[in-house]
Amino acid sequence: MKLNFQHIQAAHCENGVTTSLLRHNGIEAITEPLAFGIGSGLFFIYIPLLKINKGPAIAFRTMPGLIFKRTCKSLGIPVTRRKFRSKEEAKRILEECLLSGYPVGCQVGVYYLSYFPKEYRFHFNAHNIIVFGKEEDNYFISDPVMEQVTSLTSYELERVRFAKGALAPRGQIYYPSEKKIVTEEQIRKAIVTGIKRNVMHMLRIPGNIVGVRGIAFTGKKIKKWRDKLGLHKSGLYLAQLVRMQEEIGTGGGGFRFIYAAFLQQAYAYHPNDRLMEISNKFTQAGDLWRSAAVQAAGIYKGRLTSQEEFNKMGDFLLEIAASEKQAFEDLSHIKWHP
Repeated sequence: MKLNFQHIQAAHCENGVTTSLLRHNGIEAITEPLAFGIGSGLFFIYIPLLKINKGPAIAFRTMPGLIFKRTCKSLGIPVTRRKFRSKEEAKRILEECLLSGYPVGCQVGVYYLSYFPKEYRFHFNAHNIIVFGKEEDNYFISDPVMEQVTSLTSYELERVRFAKGALAPRGQIYYPSEKKIVTEEQIRKAIVTGIKRNVMHMLRIPGNIVGVRGIAFTGKKIKKWRDKLGLHKSGLYLAQLVRMQEEIGTGGGGFRFIYAAFLQQAYAYHPNDRLMEISNKFTQAGDLWRSAAVQAAGIYKGRLTSQEEFNKMGDFLLEIAASEKQAFEDLSHIKWHP
C-alpha cells in the first residue's frame, strides 16, 4: 500500500506538509512561501513563565497547525483533522485514510524520530510529517526537512504520534478531505487576507510579549539576564532562544527570508512595487536575526561574558523590532486593488 505521492523538500515542516498535500490535490500554483504567507505564519511570542527545555518559551511562528488550517480555509478547501485518546484507533483511522487514497499529515514529537541525527533530537512535539503508505510493518514517511523519503516502523510512528509533554500531538492527523479547483483569483484574495492577518498579529495584539513589542520586550529582558540569572542560567536561556530560532524548522531568521520570498511571489498576483521594497526589509530583518544568533551562541558557549555583550545582544533584538515594525506598518498601508 503506497500512494503515488511526490516528496517535496522544504525549509520548514508545516509549510512543506501544506505545500505537498495541496499539490497532491492538484493545486500546482502553491509554493512554500505562498503557504507560509497565506497562512500568516510569521509571529513572535515570549512567555517567560512557561519553560521548555529549561528555558523560557519563545516562538517565531504561529501555533502549530494554523498555517495548514488558514491556507486551506482561504483557498476554500475542506479539511479533516482528528486527535485520539486510543493508540489503536489512531492507527486504524490512519490506515483507513491510506486505503482511501489520502496521504495524511501528522503532528509528531522530534525526540524519537529514528531517522533524525541524534544531535537534532530533543523534546519538541510540533514537528509535521506526511504518511503516504505502508509495507509490512514500515510506514512510508515524507518529512519535508529531509532530502529523501524515509520510513518508520509501527512502533516508532506510534511513539512519535503520542509523544508526551508540551504540545503533545495526541495522534493528530490532518488532510484535505476534498479535491477543489483553486483559481488565480482565490489565491489573489488569500494573499491579501494572509498579509492583513499577519499585520494584525505583529502590530495590533495587546500586551508586551507578542509581535514586534514582544521582540523589543525580550531584548530589554536579555540586558538584565546576566545580573539577574547569572552567566550559566542566562546562557541556557540564550541557548533556548537560538534553538527555537535556528533549529525548530527555520526559526527566526529563516522565517523572515521565507516571508520575503512570499512578498516577491505575491507581486505576481498584485504587481505593486512596494511589495518588492518591503520584501527587502524582511530579508534585512532575517540577516539581523542570524547575527543575533551568532552573538547569543558566543555568550552561551562562554566566549562572551561581559555585560557589554549582553547589551549588544539585547540591542540586536531592539533593532529587529524596529525593523519589523516598519515593514509591517508599510504593509498595512498598501492599497489592494480588486
